[in-house]
Order: sequence, then C-alpha cells, then structure tokens
Amino acid sequence: MSERYQEFQSLLKGNAEAVEALLAMLLSGSVAADEIARPERLLAAMRHGVLNGGKRLRPFLVIESAALFPGVERTAALRVGAALECIHCYSLVHDDLPAMDDDDLRRGQPTVHIAFDEAAAILAGDSLLTLAFDIVAAPETRLPDATKTALVLALARAAGIGGMAGGQALDLAAETDAPDEAGIVTLQKMKTGALLRFACEAGAIVAGASAGDRLTLRRYGETVGLAFQIADDLLDLTADAATMGKATGKDADRGKATLVARRGQAWAENRLRELVAEAEALLAPFDHRAGILIETAHFIANRRN
Repeated sequence: MSERYQEFQSLLKGNAEAVEALLAMLLSGSVAADEIARPERLLAAMRHGVLNGGKRLRPFLVIESAALFPGVERTAALRVGAALECIHCYSLVHDDLPAMDDDDLRRGQPTVHIAFDEAAAILAGDSLLTLAFDIVAAPETRLPDATKTALVLALARAAGIGGMAGGQALDLAAETDAPDEAGIVTLQKMKTGALLRFACEAGAIVAGASAGDRLTLRRYGETVGLAFQIADDLLDLTADAATMGKATGKDADRGKATLVARRGQAWAENRLRELVAEAEALLAPFDHRAGILIETAHFIANRRN
C-alpha cells in the first residue's frame, strides 16, 4: 500500500467523520432562527436518510479541491460539502420510493419509506433539499456574498431540471424507451455526474480561484463523474447486495441500457483506466498539490462498493 494511498484513506475517513458530525449538528432538534418548530418524526426520517455512514465522497471532493489553493478556510468548504451531501441524500431518499426505483435497502439498512412511510420520505427529501441552500446561505458559512451566490447557482443547476433531477426523469423514461449510447451518456452526466462535477468546481469557487482553475476542476469532476458511473454499472453486474449495501442487478432486471451492458466488462475496465489518465493529465498543472485528487480518481475507478 503506497504512502499516498494511506494518506488518501486517512483523509477520506477523517473528512467523513467531520461531515457526519456537522450533519448531526445541523439535523439536531435545536430550532434555528426564523424556524417555528422541527417536527420530531420528520427530523428522525431526515436523520435516518443522512446519518447512515457512507464515504461522503462528494463533500471530500469539495474539501480537497478547495485545499489545492492556499488560504482557504476549511470550515467553509466543509459546510459547502455538507450542503452537497444533503442534496445527494435527498436524491437517494426520493429515488428509493416505490414510484421511482422502489428499493428497500440503502447502505445496508431499510430505506426511509420502509423505516417510516412514503409521506415521511417525501417530506424528508424536500426538507433536505431546502436545508442544503440554507447551509450555503447561512452566516456560519463565512464566504463573501458573491461566492455564496455563485455556489447557490451552480448547485441549483447541478441538482435541478438540467442536472440530477432531470437525469432521474430520463432514467425512469429509459425503462420503457431505451436510449442510444449518446442518450445514455447524457442521462448519466445529469443523474450522477452533475453533482460530482459541482463538488470539484465548488472547491474552486470557495477558494475564489481563477476562471481557468475553476474550469479545470469542473472538467476533472466531469471525468471522475463518468468513471464513477461506469464503475457503478460494472459493480451492478458483478457485485452482490451484501457488498454493495443495496440491491444489485436492478438495471438489467428493468431492461435499462448502460454503457457497460452494451460494451462489456473488458471495455469498462479499459475505459476506467483511460479516464484515470485523463484526470491525472487535467491535474498536472497543480503538481504535487493534486496528489490526493489523483488518488481519488483511482479510488473512484477501482472501488468495490
């Protein structure tokens, strides 16, 4: 095991613990200014959907992308990462609903609509989506107003109709009208890639980086986003539910086309190697500072759950 990989694993674990602690605080029973009350059952459903472990990869990418630049306040990057994780978790809570992907298991535990009920899951997702923008805008996120505006706009575009939510709509449509390869790429860029792209670009926004550096990190995010989806589709074909902590083989059961299903395992493994090389090339201008993000690209491509 290389020294850099050990450093990566240590940082991933430490950041996940920091994100978990911050999310636990944000989802406490304490009523914030201008809130009237926090209904106990709704809060419990939100906590069930969020405080359930996980790698916290998206916040990690925010924090480590911001860390490329000197003088960045880590707390601000951590809070933006927590906001992004709220969006991600809301999407999982809603995707698991019977009207969507109809899943009973998430991260090895019952999904929110199973542990509570469908109405609670819908409201938990709604509340997490709203909370994300609350976190970015709040005075505790010590960033200039212009930076917060840029973050809110970028996050809304990544999460909404032209990003993750739109991608989920395309994914549902794909069950009855299979897209061609270009359509699959578009779907995956939206449903999975958009939030990963935002995670990396957000680090540059938090840091007040140049337009060129912001574009570089955006492209890096797009690259690892594609790698994440190919690795995910590969795992859906090859891993078991116990390893994944969720049902596997569901895309094939629903007749959903994926690039991996069309091209095969050998193509997927080769494409993952190509994407890691592309990510490394994009980060070359950052020299040794990019070591952790390069290791992250390898981790995303080679993950086993």
